Amino acid sequence: MHKILIVEDDEAISNSITQYLKNWGYEVAVVRDFANVTNEFNKVNPHIILLDIMLPFYDGYYWCKEIRKISNVPIVFISSASDNMNIVMAVNMGGDDFIAKPFDLSVLLAKVQAILRRTYDMTDGIAIIEHKGVTLYLNNFMLSYQYKTLELTKNEFRILETLLANKGKVVSRDTLMTKLWQDDNYVEENTLTVNVNRLRKKLDDLGATDFIRTKVGSGYIVEL
Repeated sequence: MHKILIVEDDEAISNSITQYLKNWGYEVAVVRDFANVTNEFNKVNPHIILLDIMLPFYDGYYWCKEIRKISNVPIVFISSASDNMNIVMAVNMGGDDFIAKPFDLSVLLAKVQAILRRTYDMTDGIAIIEHKGVTLYLNNFMLSYQYKTLELTKNEFRILETLLANKGKVVSRDTLMTKLWQDDNYVEENTLTVNVNRLRKKLDDLGATDFIRTKVGSGYIVEL
């Protein structure tokens, strides 16, 4: 079930969107603390955000910019300020789409479904590696497990990609170090340990505990 976060201060609008999307099987959360939208985002960890422009405290552009510092989650602006300047600004700030108010809820649903398919479904040609419910998206460094999604650093991505490509086999530390040297930048051996530990922590946070096992004296393995 995909999770949708609504950032809309008009309660009537947010309620109607919430009920409609829930009827279609989506899990929906609505921001209540408009002074701390990023905190609510981190709690919900949504697959997509519906974001109004005119909000209390800070506008939607500000929150889009703040969220883009920590996530590539799709963001759809919904606003009555639908002139060309606002649409261009929304896209430039990192928005994925713009829906002008008033809108038909069926149109909103169609756009949400299309973006979710493009972003998360393998049916649209997105390159992925999947094992035991853990999915690594090769195009955008995203990692998901049980409908939770987070972003990996370049080194974390390279480590997990290598382990998944060799699942069931022990991958030596030397092999992983070579993978991290792809940019011809010197990497200390301790860097590998730090990155593996951070990667494990992210997997644990998603609920995929013990996904990467250590083989003492040999390296690491993702077991079959």
